[in-house]
Amino acid sequence: MFQAAVIDTGDKTEFYRELAQQLEGLLHGEPNLIANAANASALMFQTMPDLNWAGFYFLDTDAELVLGPFQGKPACVRIPVGRGVCGTAVKEGRSILVEDVHAFPGHIACDAASRSELVVPVRRNGRVIGVIDLDSPKPARFDRDDQAGIETLAGIFAAAIG
Repeated sequence: MFQAAVIDTGDKTEFYRELAQQLEGLLHGEPNLIANAANASALMFQTMPDLNWAGFYFLDTDAELVLGPFQGKPACVRIPVGRGVCGTAVKEGRSILVEDVHAFPGHIACDAASRSELVVPVRRNGRVIGVIDLDSPKPARFDRDDQAGIETLAGIFAAAIG
């Protein structure tokens, strides 16, 4: 049985290296998208400080994301591609780091306590299939090291589901 280990380091590069190892171990041998997204969101929420939401949105159609497994308060169920941080990340095919969600045009506020957000596309066979979405009640909680670390986790997740 998998048990998450406490990651006790002030070095973000090392933190994400250890988190990536834990995610690989957690997802090893399990190809199911829902099970892996549930476990990945729980692992991120449990190990990463200062989060109030961690989860996935997956493309339901070419024009709309639908809520996937997550940890945190109930969330918006459907997000049009091109709207909000998640929809914009899908439309542009790139990660988006937002230091202040109130300054992001068209931000969709599912939790009023969220102040910063990081959204990273998940790609399968070269195509965006969804996003990892992280929210924090702290302004400027995420930086480029977090972005690089979550992009690595997105790759691990995508590889596990085939």
